[in-house]
This record gives sequence, structure tokens and C-alpha cells, in this order.
Amino acid sequence: MKTVVAETVMLGREAFETLGEVVVVPDREIGPQHLADADALIIRSKTKATADLLAGSPVRFVGTATAGFEHIDFQWLEKQQIGWCAAPGCNAASVADYITATLLHLNIELEGKTIGIIGVGQVGSRIAKRAEALGLRVLLNDPPREARECSSQEKNKPPHAMEFQGLEKLLAQSDIVTLHVPLVAEKPWPTLRMADCRFFEKMKRGSVFINASRGRVLDSDALLHAKANGVISHAVLDVWDPEPNIRLDVLAAADIATAHIAGHSLEGKLNGTVQVYREACQFFEIQPTWDPAPLLPAVSVPNLKIDSHGKSDLDVLAETVASTYDILADDTALRGAVEKFDFLRANYGVRREFFNTSVILSEDRPALLQKLRTLGFRA
Repeated sequence: MKTVVAETVMLGREAFETLGEVVVVPDREIGPQHLADADALIIRSKTKATADLLAGSPVRFVGTATAGFEHIDFQWLEKQQIGWCAAPGCNAASVADYITATLLHLNIELEGKTIGIIGVGQVGSRIAKRAEALGLRVLLNDPPREARECSSQEKNKPPHAMEFQGLEKLLAQSDIVTLHVPLVAEKPWPTLRMADCRFFEKMKRGSVFINASRGRVLDSDALLHAKANGVISHAVLDVWDPEPNIRLDVLAAADIATAHIAGHSLEGKLNGTVQVYREACQFFEIQPTWDPAPLLPAVSVPNLKIDSHGKSDLDVLAETVASTYDILADDTALRGAVEKFDFLRANYGVRREFFNTSVILSEDRPALLQKLRTLGFRA
């Protein structure tokens, strides 16, 4: 068995060598010539798995080690009876860590403010819980999920069912708006360019806008207009349109700008590889044997002691997060080498998720410890 693996698939060679021959190719360079005698193709989002790439090849399985799969023409694959999979939820905790770090770094008052979360899937659901721990009121908008849950709950609605808001109400009431939607062009709920001029006109003046979902859900010119006219006070962008040649005017308007790395924690990337590896094993009816644990580096901050005396809960939470993830370093890296966008992603440093760190406070504060646990830390 031969597998072609994109270069940015974390430990891709090590995983798929347990199944046979592996050829590793830079993501954007994978072409039909590499697949002429391949059984499987394992990629990330920079490789487009379409008929142009795969037609006439013997490839029987395509896996993407990413949560999203807009870069895969799965309908064509299914017509050709080619198996495929993505890795849903693989980096959800990583993105939640990123948003948490963003909120605590922006130097804005959080207590009592309202955050509107658009898209309440694996990522948005985690952010909702963390936002409440930060003292934020949470509004949720997710029309497709609302439609599914309303139909199933009509007769027996669970006591803790999510309450969804219309988009206009959410935008009008939210001090912070964060997008966590897939890229969808088709009706009834398209997200392509959803954050356009009309979107920003409905937002609360002076609010914060965050996009760590898909670059093309944002109309960049509308964002620039909203920022210039004070509709939004802060903009946080991890995804761009286009990538990798991002617009410098949009970069300059962002208060925090990163190179599409919100989901790039070590665990986020590794989870994607593990999920796709297991799916491939199941497809080819091979017993999985690969264990990545011995290959992982030690956690740099396994234990963190915080002097919490005289500090507010938010101050302690901000100090804890900053001690484990320096989001400004990611911002500085992009601004200093914007022309190396792909390089920054492919060579992103080791960032461990919050759950790897155990926090010890200098005093007994049960409510604060619970907040730390809600953010993902061990406490």
C-alpha cells in the first residue's frame, strides 16, 4: 500500500508508514503525477482534493487532517466510490484556547459584557462555556442547528436546551462578536461573505469583531469601513481572504493578526492525524498499531503557581493564560514576515493546550478554581 501525505500533516510519515510506503510532498505541490500509483491521499486544507487532482488515479481513500473539508470535492469522490474523511472537532479546544487568550489580551472590560457567538458547533459550544467563566453574557446564533434541534425538541424540550437568537438581535446587543461557521455558499443559510456592510451596520457601535473560522465569510472592505468609522473598536483576524497572499490594508486594521494558526496547537494537529489514520485503517481493514505518545515533546509548563492574593478572578485568569500561550508572539510573527504566511503555518512552534497545565493558587478560592477548570486547565 502506498500513501501520499501532505508535508504539513503532523507526524504523517510516522503514522502511515505503519500501513506501507509513504511519500511526503509539500501541500501545494501535490499533483496527479504523485498519485499515479497511490492508494491513499492524506492532506490538510492547502491541498484541493478535486477531480483535477484525482481523476484517473488509483487512489481509493482521501483523508484531511482538518475539521473543515471545503477543500475536498466530496460529492465527486463519492460518485467515484472513493472513500473520504475529515477530522471534525480535532482542533476545537485549540481554537477555544485562542479565543480565550484573545479576550483576555485585548485590555477590555469583560465582566457584564455580552458576547455573540455565530456558529455553535464543536468550537462555538466550547467558547460559550468559557465566556460564561469570564463573566460574559452569551448570545448564540446557529440557524441550521436551531432548525435541527427545534424539530427534534418540539415535543420534549430538554431543560438545558440552548437558546438561539436571531442574527439582528445578536449583533445589536453584543459587545463582542465571534464567528465560528463553516464556509457555505448555498441557501438557505449561506455564510459566504456573511460579514458584509449590512452585517456591520447592525452591530453595536464600538464592539469587537473576531474571525477565526473561514476567511471568505468576511467581506474585507466592509470590515475596513466599519473599523474606520468606529463601528468596531477592535478586530481580531486569524483567517484571511485571500491566503497566503493576504491584504496588507486588512492586516494593518487588525488589532491581533495571526497566520491561520488558531487551531494549530500540538494536540489540534495531532488529533487530526490520529482521526484520519484510524479512518484509513478502518477503510482498508487494517488493524491500527500507531501510538504517537512516545514521539511527543515534554510539556513546557506542566505546573503553574499563581500568587492570587489581592487579584481579581479575571486578573488571575489573564495571568494564567498568558503564562501558557503568548498570543502576541503569533501576531508579531505574522507582521514581521507576512510574505511567509505558508512558512509560518508549516513551521508553527509547539503550543500545548491548556489541559496540559496544572494551576496552583496561593489561596483557597473554589469559585476561581472552577473558572480555571472551565477554561480547560487542571486546577
